Amino acid sequence: MDRLLFSPLSLGGTRLPNRIVSLPLYLAYPREDHEVDDLVLDYYDEMARSGVGLVVVENVTVEPCGLGSPRTLLISEDRFIPGLARLARTIQRQGIPAVLQIHHAGRYANRPDRIAPSPFETWGVVPRAMDQGCIDRVVQAFAAGARRAREAGFDGVELHGGTGYLLPQFLSPRTNFREDAYGGDASRRMRFPLEVLAAVRAEVGSAFTVGYRFLADEYVPGGLTLADTLPFARELAKAGITYLSVMTGCYDAFQLPRYVEDDAKEGFMVPYAQAIKQALPGIPVVAAGRIQSPDTAEAILREGMADLVGLGRVLFADPLWPRKARGEIAELINPCTPGCLLCLRRVKEQKPAFCGRWPRERRERFLERVGG
Repeated sequence: MDRLLFSPLSLGGTRLPNRIVSLPLYLAYPREDHEVDDLVLDYYDEMARSGVGLVVVENVTVEPCGLGSPRTLLISEDRFIPGLARLARTIQRQGIPAVLQIHHAGRYANRPDRIAPSPFETWGVVPRAMDQGCIDRVVQAFAAGARRAREAGFDGVELHGGTGYLLPQFLSPRTNFREDAYGGDASRRMRFPLEVLAAVRAEVGSAFTVGYRFLADEYVPGGLTLADTLPFARELAKAGITYLSVMTGCYDAFQLPRYVEDDAKEGFMVPYAQAIKQALPGIPVVAAGRIQSPDTAEAILREGMADLVGLGRVLFADPLWPRKARGEIAELINPCTPGCLLCLRRVKEQKPAFCGRWPRERRERFLERVGG
């Protein structure tokens, strides 16, 4: 039986050769001038050569006060377009579509001037609540970022509504306690991310791929759950979203026992993708969450839980995963180790990440290249 995993799929006007997505994964590879560098290009060249059907580039920030860390790409000015165009070409020359994830960290920004829907203390800092002028500016920054991504040659953009960043900060009753048109009941908390999507669509047109990294459950008390996010998913579908890439958890949750326990389980986010898929059968859905086994990936697709399978840390641990899954390479898949977190510790220290599962020679070459 042919694997559904390796059958083609269309996302809007973008045709994917198979159903495997290289998920956006922050690795602290960009330079501190926020430009594309050789480390970024080499990583995405490897992802494009891995055998996936789509590559999504991570966390490209739409304005400086939204930077989550110093080593993050920016798309806030036209001067960043040439570097991003090199990145798009690097991926596409392997015959693989490239999507650029556009991003604003909000209260999680690594900046003294961080902004958020409400003054919710985060890591010892109280962000400034956004007024209408600030809201309008950020909406237009997302639209301008999408326009620059299209001009750089990307096949689409993905709005970063995951990990508890700015878009879900407006959606969440935990972090949005505004009393104006952007806060209160669920329909008003949806307003800001829907305005961002509308502005992006107006800028790039209805045919351009616009996906959404979708936070289905924050995994924190008082935070977003499917009761909040399913209605929001329906509104995104009405507003013309191309696909939803489903995830769970935010930075406030990652050390909590429930998340730590679930993160060790294969496919732990898949039930959330399945719930979104069942509610929106016409919208392509990406499932994620430590999908280590090709058999698990195939079952997700065959059982209709999702349309695509996303690999992040799993693909980082073994960039040959798709080719091994296809039978092109006979070696066993090198799995991502639950609880390792070496890559996360590196990026917290603002050091380029590597994987403890890489062969020793590769780790040594990498550390020599980046200076330890």
